[in-house]
Amino acid sequence: MQQTKLKELLEFPCSFTYKVMGLAQPELVEQVVAVVQRHAPGDYHPQVKPSSKGNYHSVSITIIATDIELVETLYQELSDIDIVRMVL
Repeated sequence: MQQTKLKELLEFPCSFTYKVMGLAQPELVEQVVAVVQRHAPGDYHPQVKPSSKGNYHSVSITIIATDIELVETLYQELSDIDIVRMVL
């Protein structure tokens, strides 16, 4: 499984960047930051890039991951946002 490889590759705590792709709606960034704040409170400055046609936005946000459970929880909760299409 992917988690096992991540666990073997990462040494905690570490910097970990999520790339969240979703519909180009104003609330996308707010929802991504709200999920991250619940699990890893901090001062975040996500980078947003629009797709070539402008239908989607890519939001990159970097956290300090303290353990693999945090990484996995955030992958799941970010994926659960209605307007999110993919989390890398």
